Amino acid sequence: MSLDRAEQQDDGVEPRVGPAPDGPPRVRPYDHPAAGWGAAESVTRFLVKEGALLDGPRAIRRMNHEDGGFDCPGCAWPDDTKGLRLDICENGIKHVTWEMTRKRAGREFFAAHTVTELAGWTDHALEDTGRLTEPMVYDPDTDHYVPISWKDAFELVGRTLRALDGPDRAAFYTSGRLGNEATFLYQLLARELGTNNLPDCSNMCHEASGRALTASLGTGKGTVDLKDWETADALFILGVNAASNAPRMLTALAEAHRRGARIVHVNPLVEAAATRTIIPHDFRDMATFRATSTSSLNLQPRIGGDMALLRGMAKAVLEQAASDPKALDREFVERYTHGFEEYREVCAATSWEEIEHQSGLPREEILEAARVYREADRSIVSWCLGVTQHEHGVDTVREIVNLLLLRGNLGREGAGPSPVRGHSNVQGNRTCGIDHRPSGAFLDRLGEVCGIDPPRAHGLDTVRTVEAMRDGEVTVFVGMGGNFALAAPDTPVTYAALRNCELTVQVSTKLNRSHVVHGRRALILPCLGRTEKDHQRKGEQATSVEDSMSMVHLSRGMKRPASPHLLSEPAIVAGMARAALPDSPTPWAWYVEDYDRIRDTMARVLDGFEDFNRRVRLPLGFRIRQPARELVFLTPSGKAEFSSAPLPDVVPEPGTLALGTMRSHDQWNTTIYSDDDRYRGVKSLRTLVFMNRADMRERGIAELAPVDITATARDGGTRALHGYLAVPYDIPRGCAAGYMPEMNVLCALGDYSTQSDQPIMKHLKVVIEPSG
Repeated sequence: MSLDRAEQQDDGVEPRVGPAPDGPPRVRPYDHPAAGWGAAESVTRFLVKEGALLDGPRAIRRMNHEDGGFDCPGCAWPDDTKGLRLDICENGIKHVTWEMTRKRAGREFFAAHTVTELAGWTDHALEDTGRLTEPMVYDPDTDHYVPISWKDAFELVGRTLRALDGPDRAAFYTSGRLGNEATFLYQLLARELGTNNLPDCSNMCHEASGRALTASLGTGKGTVDLKDWETADALFILGVNAASNAPRMLTALAEAHRRGARIVHVNPLVEAAATRTIIPHDFRDMATFRATSTSSLNLQPRIGGDMALLRGMAKAVLEQAASDPKALDREFVERYTHGFEEYREVCAATSWEEIEHQSGLPREEILEAARVYREADRSIVSWCLGVTQHEHGVDTVREIVNLLLLRGNLGREGAGPSPVRGHSNVQGNRTCGIDHRPSGAFLDRLGEVCGIDPPRAHGLDTVRTVEAMRDGEVTVFVGMGGNFALAAPDTPVTYAALRNCELTVQVSTKLNRSHVVHGRRALILPCLGRTEKDHQRKGEQATSVEDSMSMVHLSRGMKRPASPHLLSEPAIVAGMARAALPDSPTPWAWYVEDYDRIRDTMARVLDGFEDFNRRVRLPLGFRIRQPARELVFLTPSGKAEFSSAPLPDVVPEPGTLALGTMRSHDQWNTTIYSDDDRYRGVKSLRTLVFMNRADMRERGIAELAPVDITATARDGGTRALHGYLAVPYDIPRGCAAGYMPEMNVLCALGDYSTQSDQPIMKHLKVVIEPSG
């Protein structure tokens, strides 16, 4: 495989991740319904391109089915409770097809290309080489990855871990693709080794949600399920680009609109999901081109202005309660909450002028949203990274809970908080022990059941893992899935940190940036994909996953593995553990023979997993008990806690803009399928920045003109991108937006929330000016 100059990139400075554009950049408004025939056409082209016209449709019929199907490795939206036969979406099909490719990156491929050469390829080109087929180890003398046996690979990991002068010199990263059984074994390996260094993708995405919900309700998860979405009178969708990042939500939005529910979208950009849709599995609508509205009201606050909007809605409810006793659920507030009077005083003391200034919305629009909320008997508030990736992310999520508590929208059907997790088992990872700040109760039970003495000190999260690798304090990095090098902030610093390691280990299905940005020694350990059959000594195995709404169900692969040399994730974890812990009391090999054995142990350790093996085999699996849903609050007061945080100042300083990073439509996390973004009307362009037209005029920037973007970090340092093209867009003044992972360069490692430790990817302080 060869690449022309246009497809190569400068290492670690301004990464180009997508394929070479197939023509000049074009921008034109997209005015068609979300999903529908546009999605069908896009999927068909993708299946043809990937040569998957047979395997693709076969996978579509098995994906997200409870009767022996496999769970989509894309988003974590729940499977349909009504037994829908095509519970699929455009991006899910692309994600599965990308995994099922017939292309292979075997020993011949690695023999033909040095790592230095591969580091110059785009990230799309790296992944497009196909599935990894056997373990590989980096040979520094030849600058090639060369084959290594599984036995020798595990021994290299074990020998390196045993030689560390302390277990905290290692970090064990996890992405959301890991199943529950492998997750449990992975955290057991780390803790038996003696460390809680378990950074994960949640540290960069929904950490704020977990901390806020735990403080407010005593649970780190949302309380609603899909049936609640089917009965809610009002849905408030904040900071979510559902049409691209959780496309199966479109079905719930369309059904809600048809039954008369009100739907309020809150986002600086009016995304396609906030307009109308044609659901692909609704054959009548597809045949007649009949679209259904997915919105009753669209609000466009400034970036970071969500908390001020929520405070304004709460203030309106409290003001209305003075004349309308039904506006406030006084009985619920008095019986089940704590801190209400302080919150009432904070709302009264917050002026409407300040609310308008910080939200960027006129009072009339805020009052309209409050009216929708007040008139609904049952309301759900749902949110994603547009809310969490800010300095004040925890306070904003707590403000969501405040608003819900005012009208008793908790503990009953059709109401409650509903965070949207963006990766298929990221919530299951946290449930099953991937947590750098584990509770004492969890560690007590883990130690008792598994016969180990787990460490008690908190471990490192993602940001602090990068810092520790940079500073030489962590020398071994194990990545279980994902693409850490591209997903983490401050790309050049992250690259340097990984290269400073003694050993980096990547457990993966396909080649990516994290394999060519590596430590002095490096291993690539190829694993089975979600779509593939997993045969162990006791027969074919299934793994379990947890969706965004706490449903746990089995996933069983359908395809022959891409290579006979692949191992399952539990087998890889067990292999590393046996090599690193030769005197371990854990029966690692016995566990891998039959995953029911792992689940039996999990049932004894994890709350809510009692009778795990029987319940997970029920048609739709089972839902983990949520005490807050039953109005049982595991908080210090024993009640739901109001938060009385002050409004943050989110208004950009004169001359600066607030920039938020996001995904394009033809993208899944760090995997880029093309340089197109259909729903935003962009073709053949990723190195862009969306701007308000007035902001462009003020700076003398023409449409599609090249600009330089300079971000200023908290410590005063600057980071820049050059030659990006300015695209005028319907976005509030003072705001701008562009794509990750390219713009991760702009987020300094030290620019993380003091509330959640999340990188503030949605609120970067930038100056944009014409290039040159």
